[in-house]
Amino acid sequence: MYRYDQYDQAMVDARVAEFRDQTQRRLDGQLSEEQFRPLRLMNGLYLQLHAYMLRVAVPYGTLSGRQMRMLAHIARKYDRDYGHFTTRQNIQFNWIKLSDAPDILAELATVEMHAIQTSGNCIRNISSDQYAGVSVDEVTDPRPLAELLRQWSSFHPEFTYLPRKFKIAVIASPTDRSAMRLHDIGLELVERDGVVGARVFAGGGMGRTPMIAPEIRDFVPFGEIVSYLEACLRVYNRHGRRDNKYKARIKILVHEMGRDEYRRQVEEEFAHMKTLGLDPPLAELERIAAQFAPPPYEAGLADEIDLSDRDFAQWMETQVKPHKVPGYAIVNISLKPIGGIPGDASSAQIDLIADLAERYSFDELRVTHAQNIVLAHVKKADLHAIWRALEAADLATPNLDLISDIIACPGLDYCSLANARSIPVAQKIAQRFADIDRQKELGELKLKISGCINACGHHHAGNIGILGVDRKGVENFQLLLGGSGAEDVALGQIVGPGFDENGVVDAVEKATDVYLAHRIDGERFVDTFRRIGMAPFKEAIYA
Repeated sequence: MYRYDQYDQAMVDARVAEFRDQTQRRLDGQLSEEQFRPLRLMNGLYLQLHAYMLRVAVPYGTLSGRQMRMLAHIARKYDRDYGHFTTRQNIQFNWIKLSDAPDILAELATVEMHAIQTSGNCIRNISSDQYAGVSVDEVTDPRPLAELLRQWSSFHPEFTYLPRKFKIAVIASPTDRSAMRLHDIGLELVERDGVVGARVFAGGGMGRTPMIAPEIRDFVPFGEIVSYLEACLRVYNRHGRRDNKYKARIKILVHEMGRDEYRRQVEEEFAHMKTLGLDPPLAELERIAAQFAPPPYEAGLADEIDLSDRDFAQWMETQVKPHKVPGYAIVNISLKPIGGIPGDASSAQIDLIADLAERYSFDELRVTHAQNIVLAHVKKADLHAIWRALEAADLATPNLDLISDIIACPGLDYCSLANARSIPVAQKIAQRFADIDRQKELGELKLKISGCINACGHHHAGNIGILGVDRKGVENFQLLLGGSGAEDVALGQIVGPGFDENGVVDAVEKATDVYLAHRIDGERFVDTFRRIGMAPFKEAIYA
């Protein structure tokens, strides 16, 4: 896990002191809200419907137990005893008082955390695969590159005021667990002739105009990636629209300019970038990579697990994934109890997860883009003890990638941009499909809900997606089918006219009935949809 050096700490401490002064001037009336807004956004502070919301950065989703405990402390002391883990692997606190914000940032700085660049028209938190470093199919651990890009992008003078926010994802596996091609830039680390480099995708995104990023280069050597991304950002910064925020994302530029022309200009800029010495020296790359060295795994551990307890066996089947080291496993902790709020965790639950990470997972845990938590280095012999602790804390719901493992944004319950509530819909769907045997019969089925067109709930990428819209002052919910954020990336298709809150829950159930009636050979929901098309689903839903 990466640890701050003196430059990181000095940078964060200076930002806290600066923001403390800015906040005091706002409280004293020396700054208007209009003047203060860009300053607070640079520090991850939003003004929502009911209070300020603070978004804390969790670079590439990796945390220590000490950092997790700090998040629990903030939830207890400054919020309403919980935090909300987001699809960008961050955490949000929804009930922050402005006067407390500088103190929160100061406390975060004591554990090497901050809220810098979690908002605003800049390069946001770099996301990655929650199984980085332990996946059986990865080329290399992608987090050293993600950390390098964090350092490159933090306070980058040329890219501080981009036409619009900018999101980067880094993976190193052919299995995409990060929705990489739905980012402004997606990087997949690959190996070619013994050299590690990256496939580069640019121009993806969700929101008002969803697009899948096309590949713009099939290989950039690892040591030249910074220069290449600098070229990508320069072309975007030069041509990206600033007159219309709805057309300001790089996806619009790549679409309107055309992939080939965008790529041509990037290559031209890249040739220039390589002459400027922007890429870090080998010693710096080695320094960063050394901080992600594997933990001291034990050899010769037993693989046998007693599965005589049916509930434990069921949890094992869904929540535990293979680890590349014999005798170890990856544990997925569900933040999706039936009837709960997707992604929320109480301070007591956050503290417990920190305890488990320290005791059983080399003091390391991961936040996933699906709003769950991962313990990445667990001995198989410890799995039963972990399950019992999670079960006692309502964190052992065995629903990973099942229909109740719902991604949902906070929606109209909190967000000033939302048109409809996401949380009640997610709760009702989870309750409708509460029976775990029914969920397992449906198999992998990723359901995602957004309360507005900004798509913070990734509804475009859901096998079943739900979008909340406003219909003459009434909440209305559109249903989409066939989306995917994985390696088989696809955008969901709108089924037809929308529904009220209860109607959309019924529509989801009807869609699953059609799937079960037409499924062959163990197909996933999305496979059946692609094979039979929209017509049978639409006919049943609107019958």
